[in-house]
Amino acid sequence: MTIVDVRILVEGASDVEVVSKALQGLALGSEYSITISSIIPTTNIEIAKSAAAGADLLIIATDADRVGRDLAERLYAELSEMVGHVERMKLPLGHDLEHVDVELVRKELKNTLVRAGLKSLQILPEYMGMRNRLLDLKGRYEGLLRDHEELEKAYRSLEKSCEELKSQNEQLLNENSELRKLLEGRVNTYRVEEVWKSLFPAEELPDESYIGEAVEKLGLEGKVIVGQGHIYAESRKLVEDLLKTVYLSLAIREKPRPPSPETPEEPAEEEDIEKLLRGL
Repeated sequence: MTIVDVRILVEGASDVEVVSKALQGLALGSEYSITISSIIPTTNIEIAKSAAAGADLLIIATDADRVGRDLAERLYAELSEMVGHVERMKLPLGHDLEHVDVELVRKELKNTLVRAGLKSLQILPEYMGMRNRLLDLKGRYEGLLRDHEELEKAYRSLEKSCEELKSQNEQLLNENSELRKLLEGRVNTYRVEEVWKSLFPAEELPDESYIGEAVEKLGLEGKVIVGQGHIYAESRKLVEDLLKTVYLSLAIREKPRPPSPETPEEPAEEEDIEKLLRGL
């Protein structure tokens, strides 16, 4: 059990003798778990502050007259916030050691200790309530601290992922910029219908799939892209040659002529197509 540190303030040296005599025969340690660590004879506030600071219980023992009461009130006002608890003890008038009733002083001392204990008990429920609230707040704080640590860890992870995505995005932007520059420097866009009509004004524009098939058959992937009514190619001449090939191919499909032994020169159109394809 924790021992309670009790200190007693008295007015003078004679009071020290009186109080010390009254303490004899009191088993304060076994009965009250307290120890009288010092008896301080002074009316000087600064000395009293230095001597009383940190005590669990401070007893101000002054005379029972008005002067003693005023001194006790002044000391209480100055010292109450420096110690755990302050209690006044009234010494009987004319209390020099030769004439004082030591038993009366001893009884007053015991009553003072009892009053201090009872006052402490009065605040015990409030103390316990505050202690429980403190424990609850401590538990909540520790929980919030754990949550904070987890959130901080998640934040650092997200921050790292964000930096990685940002780096990847910058890399993609750079690559896209380079590709755009490359396309702008090498590829031109043409409307299929416009080029076709400039070559074959009277002919209907064929389905785009025929043109795509021609690109594949002629091995022009990478040089020519067809889609959404447009052709992407390095030059207009390449587009025109491609559409001419498509036109000739469609013309041959629409008007097939069987070979004749009498006219061996008829395959000339196919030879022209082959020359055109080689030219591409």
